[in-house]
Amino acid sequence: MAGQNNSQQGFGRRGPGFAAPVEKPKNGKETLRRLLQYFKSERTAVLIMAGVVLISVIASVLAPSFQSSAIDKVVNGEYGMLPRILALMLAMHLIHGVSSLVQGYISASLSQNVVSRLRKELFDRIVHLPISYIDSHSHGDLISRMTNDADNISNIISQSLSSLFSGVLTLIGTLIMMLYYSIPLGLLSCSTVGLTVFVTSFFSKYIRKYFVKRQMLLGKLNGTVEEMVTNYKTITAYNQQEDVIEQFTGTADQLTRTGIVAEIISNCMGPVMNMLSNVSFVIVSVFGAYFALKGYITVGVISAFIIYSKQFSRPINELAQLYGQIQTAVAGAERVFDILDTETEHAEGLPLKEVSGIIEFRHVDFSYVPEKKIISDFSLKIESGKKIALVGSTGSGKTTIINLLMRFYEIDSGEILLDGRNIRDIALSDLRDSIGIVLQDTKLFSDTVRANLTYAMEDATDEELEQAAHSSYCDRVIDKLPDRYDTMLSQTSVSLSQGEQQLIAIGRAFLSYPRILILDEATSSVDTRTEQNIQDAMNDLMKDRTSLIIAHRLSTIQDADQIIVMDQGRIVESGTHQELLQENGKYYDLYMTQFAGQEI
Repeated sequence: MAGQNNSQQGFGRRGPGFAAPVEKPKNGKETLRRLLQYFKSERTAVLIMAGVVLISVIASVLAPSFQSSAIDKVVNGEYGMLPRILALMLAMHLIHGVSSLVQGYISASLSQNVVSRLRKELFDRIVHLPISYIDSHSHGDLISRMTNDADNISNIISQSLSSLFSGVLTLIGTLIMMLYYSIPLGLLSCSTVGLTVFVTSFFSKYIRKYFVKRQMLLGKLNGTVEEMVTNYKTITAYNQQEDVIEQFTGTADQLTRTGIVAEIISNCMGPVMNMLSNVSFVIVSVFGAYFALKGYITVGVISAFIIYSKQFSRPINELAQLYGQIQTAVAGAERVFDILDTETEHAEGLPLKEVSGIIEFRHVDFSYVPEKKIISDFSLKIESGKKIALVGSTGSGKTTIINLLMRFYEIDSGEILLDGRNIRDIALSDLRDSIGIVLQDTKLFSDTVRANLTYAMEDATDEELEQAAHSSYCDRVIDKLPDRYDTMLSQTSVSLSQGEQQLIAIGRAFLSYPRILILDEATSSVDTRTEQNIQDAMNDLMKDRTSLIIAHRLSTIQDADQIIVMDQGRIVESGTHQELLQENGKYYDLYMTQFAGQEI
């Protein structure tokens, strides 16, 4: 970014020279409670699913009871009721199967609805975040939260929500049936539950730690890939491919090691739970046989208890295996909520009706990093309709002044006034609507040329569109395109040169008809002849408008009403072109550097 120290070390840094803060996981219980709030709008689906789960659990719990009765009838030679009992048992299994299918359908629908709402809220928050937040966080990490973390939440809802419901209800129903048939054998079957709970709690504290770390490393890895793709030409030009590969490999190896540990711990829970289940099965078999020999229970009850024993341990095993997935979802939800909890821009304020364009900076101080001022005691008043140029060496703070006027960043102290009103008291949308800006770093969207030109004025007529294109000289570029104004541009605009993209961006500013116009090296990528043509057109556009121009080419601002020379965030000189040359100061040195040997 011009006007500030923007050196970046490696690919882990973003924005004005400082690294993204290290994220710390929040309270898992609070995150889970907050995540459940998203189900309030889906009460109907949740209630239907709960009903279906209840029917499924009742059927699965009653089926072994009918089996027990059938076996006892056979053992006792009572065949009269056997067909009816078998029919009821078959009906229970069919009901359980159909209910499971319905559970899957409702869970999938529920998960997509909840995650869709979460994604919309997340995207809405991101587009309203301060520029400072976006600049100071890895773009790849933000994308990872929008995609990977949201997907993890979706997966846990679709795959585990119904299992969680049915697991709890199955445990309760099965326990009731076991105690109904035999309290001693039922209690013996539950003897391993305490051990199961202990093992689960032992593993859980390690699982969450590694799954949170894995999500953070995945975001870092995405950030590395995103920056590599964005800066690929620079990497290739400086032969830094091996360094990029080394950096990517380092992060990928960390992710691999963390993922292996996380999966090992998570996957160990399944076998351990199966072992405990088998212990319970042995207990039921031994003591069941003993009770049957003593006449306390029948053979059919032993058969039912064997099924109930497996049915009792199965939900515990499933819940234990799901715990790793739940931790992944909670870790992802923490990262999503971290963005949702970030304060958005202060957008409220009084509306702007008529803007005359009087701008005043009063003793403004600003720093991107605390205790490292970029702008110091900056005071400047710009009268309405005046053309003001900001010049100075790289890092002097020129672009920062524009960022502060646009409220991309908030000042540390002082005031910025527009028509005598503090810009913090003006509605942010009205403030930015009154300003048209063309940046040096041109950005076009993956849309038609027409949509890019009318971005700030969607209701522009074809006549206004063509006039703006003609005035900005981008009509010559558009006429060469296959579908002219309806030509689709790719996200990186590979079909257009940088200069051609800049012409379209200038046309976009022409069409917005702003009261205040900001040009940040707006013609830096066009040739000299086109630049002169654009300057002539801009002179018409800037008539009766307040204009701020940042320029390194001093030839483009010689007709400015006032030239402000900046150095280290301060105004060191001000005046017209001729006045500053006569002072033989900083501006004179800049001018002579560009035009040495030419007559002044």
